[in-house]
Amino acid sequence: MGIIEAILLTIATAATPLLIAAVGELVVERSGVLNLGVEGMMIMGAVTGFGVALLTGSPWLGFLAAIIIGALFSLLFAVLTLSLVTNQVATGLALTLLGLGLSGMIGESFVGMPGVRLANLYIPVLSDLPVVGRLVFGQDPIFYLSIALTAGVTWFLFKTRAGLTLRSVGDNHGSAHALGINVIAIRYLAVMFGGACAGLAGGYLSIVYTPQWVENMTAGRGWIALALVVFASWRPWRVLAGAYLFGAVTIGQLHAQALGIGIPSQLLSSLPYLATIVVLVLISRNRRLTMINTPASLGRPFVPDR
Repeated sequence: MGIIEAILLTIATAATPLLIAAVGELVVERSGVLNLGVEGMMIMGAVTGFGVALLTGSPWLGFLAAIIIGALFSLLFAVLTLSLVTNQVATGLALTLLGLGLSGMIGESFVGMPGVRLANLYIPVLSDLPVVGRLVFGQDPIFYLSIALTAGVTWFLFKTRAGLTLRSVGDNHGSAHALGINVIAIRYLAVMFGGACAGLAGGYLSIVYTPQWVENMTAGRGWIALALVVFASWRPWRVLAGAYLFGAVTIGQLHAQALGIGIPSQLLSSLPYLATIVVLVLISRNRRLTMINTPASLGRPFVPDR
């Protein structure tokens, strides 16, 4: 039971940053914008969150800094793609490269330094229950925030007028503009929300998941988050399921290596990324389902009438 509990706990921890980053990107794509810079925003959130937490001794200030830097990086993307109408794919890739390079430079002095870890919650009696105690009542606060974020985004997108407006912008920005909706303003807000989530996810990696700074520590998680949005057909609760599925694959390969299974460690380490490719291939086979759920204006530039 102890081994099962440990595996479930590590799966939840591995899935949390994927879930936060993917939910943020889902809102961005629902508004009709494709931001491939999630990896860059996550790594900047990781180095900034770690640095601020280390210097101040407060993990919460680290998370706040990670959110702010993620939002600022996304704002750069928004200015370039929404105001200057640059290519969204190329700009997102450039943002990722910028984040990877800049984080390496900023974090050079942090390598090898012990970080400040965010403590898990403890609820008397409930947290001591076998298996479900630590799993349900003894996680870190950001774990619960990720679940609440998923529920909140679901409610916002499908139960509120503002959510309907955002989805209409993503489905047909021309018609939304004709109805008097400020398409650019809504997309700015959506992009910055996605950037803040990516920054928070990166901060989680360096403050909770592994409280230390290692260059390129996001290790492709931003790309997995992007794939999760497609995997979930732009539905928040499906993103939750997908994040825990990919988290299980990630932790599964680590336990397989620890048990000494006779498979090359390099192949085991690649399993999360192989799973991402397989899932995308399977999804692409059902083109009708993909087209029904894809925001019709996704990736298309919008220039309002002057």
